[in-house]
Amino acid sequence: MAHNNGFTMTLPTLVGKNYERWSNIYQPLGEDDTEIQISNFRECKKRDCKTLFLIHQCVDEANFEKISSAKTAKEAWENLEISYAGAEKVKKVKLQTLRREYELVQMKESDSISYYFTKIRSLTNLMKGCGEVMRDQLVVEKVLRTLTPRFDHIVVVIEESKDLEVFKIDELQSSLEAHEQRIKERNHKNESGQALQEILCSRISPKDT
Repeated sequence: MAHNNGFTMTLPTLVGKNYERWSNIYQPLGEDDTEIQISNFRECKKRDCKTLFLIHQCVDEANFEKISSAKTAKEAWENLEISYAGAEKVKKVKLQTLRREYELVQMKESDSISYYFTKIRSLTNLMKGCGEVMRDQLVVEKVLRTLTPRFDHIVVVIEESKDLEVFKIDELQSSLEAHEQRIKERNHKNESGQALQEILCSRISPKDT
């Protein structure tokens, strides 16, 4: 928070993830503007000091260390630009890696629906953090394409009965978990029936047959 002629201003703080929005609060003077004001150097210097002060107020501790030695607002601004230009390059490389991982990920036979959705959500959240726009529809279609064969029947039902344009990820997860539970119950009954049959067979003596 800064004060200007008794007027209190609440200024946004640069914290590492909001550089583009934050950078709109200050634009350095252009070359023409500087030449126009060269005859009034003291006033220009005063304005530069004021701008540098405002920049200092609008960054967190980590970013302040990057500009603490800057003598002018322009120098401080350029240091931040260089720092975040490099960060953007790293972010782009990371996003490319995440995209490849996302394209290759598929559900394994040992995965539960809950576990697989957690894996998908973790990847999509990381991609969003790198600037990727992830529409629900694309994620829903990705999941439906990469489930194991035991879900083929429910996938067909969902694709034929649901509008995938508006179908939410949470709805898809709920439907698949319900189907998964039915599969488990059916398998449990089959296993119980088979075990009972084996017990009965073992109690039948040779002379009884």
